[in-house]
Amino acid sequence: MTDLTNFVRIDENKLIGNVATLTFDIDFTGEPVDSDNPDAPKYRIFAKSPRGRKIEVGAIWQNTNREDKPYYSLSMNTGHSRFYANLGRYPGQEEENVFAVIEQQRRGQGA
Repeated sequence: MTDLTNFVRIDENKLIGNVATLTFDIDFTGEPVDSDNPDAPKYRIFAKSPRGRKIEVGAIWQNTNREDKPYYSLSMNTGHSRFYANLGRYPGQEEENVFAVIEQQRRGQGA
C-alpha cells in the first residue's frame, strides 16, 4: 500500500489505510455505502483474514464538530478488541485526502 502507518487515504470511491499498534498491524480497504439513512456510515472497511479472505471489519462515518465542520471517525474490530479513532490531517502530508488515524478511548475503557 504505502510506507505510511496509521493513515487513511480517500480517493472518491476508493479508500485504503492502515492501523498499527503493538498488538496488531492491519492494512485495509474501504467501499462507499449507498444509503439514504443520514446515520449510515460513509464507508465499509475490509481487511484480509489470516487465510487471505476479504472480511468486513468496521466502518467510517462522517460527523460534524461543534464548529459545524465535517470530520471522519472510524470503528474497527482488530481481532483483539474494538478500535475507535478520529481522522485528522496527516503530519507532513500535503495531500488533503490523506488522514492520520487518531485513536480515541471510549468511556469505561482504560488507557
